[in-house]
Amino acid sequence: MAKVYIYVVDRDFGFAPNPFHGSCTLATCKPTIRRVAQVGDWVMGVGGTALKATGRCIYFMQVTGSLSFNEYWAHSDFRGKRPARNGSRMAMLGDNIYHRNTEHDLWTQENSHHSKDDGTPELDNVANDTGTDRVLFSRRFVYYGRDAIDIPQWLLDKIDYKNGRGHRTFRDWRGSLLQEWMEVEGRGNWNLILADPHQFENSAARYSKRTNKVT
Repeated sequence: MAKVYIYVVDRDFGFAPNPFHGSCTLATCKPTIRRVAQVGDWVMGVGGTALKATGRCIYFMQVTGSLSFNEYWAHSDFRGKRPARNGSRMAMLGDNIYHRNTEHDLWTQENSHHSKDDGTPELDNVANDTGTDRVLFSRRFVYYGRDAIDIPQWLLDKIDYKNGRGHRTFRDWRGSLLQEWMEVEGRGNWNLILADPHQFENSAARYSKRTNKVT
């Protein structure tokens, strides 16, 4: 049975997840989910206090595939997700940022939302992101962004969900309830971006895991 992974989206720029260019990708942050989620599983991001969206669904996606960082970097379908810091907001927030020549080389981190202000690598971000050499992608997703929708309280109560650190995994009947709700909400909305990310206007910002700050 498919599993459902739910976590709190602390920052919603359009970087993690990245819903642009026809697919929703989770290529940075959340290394545990990226390691364990399988094709057919679901990932849901809910808002927290930082976004003033507690208990509201920012996006959900059914995992339709996964790639290593090198595969992601080289794949023609995802060239548009390579970052361009002098480009559009979408281009600035590209999440296709890691690659290396051999497994013994250091990772190259492209100038991106996860780099330092001068474009050089932010090593804490590199370590966290590359702790799992795996990118999840979905071509069956709905991204609500700043128009995040309420998850019915009865459903949250039924599955005993409350926002917290890390992620929660739901399977069996709890996972089935969540999947049924997502299937209903997805009708007519699959693969759509229904609103901009909460922090889209601040697309030039950088995030450092070392300081846990956006600059």
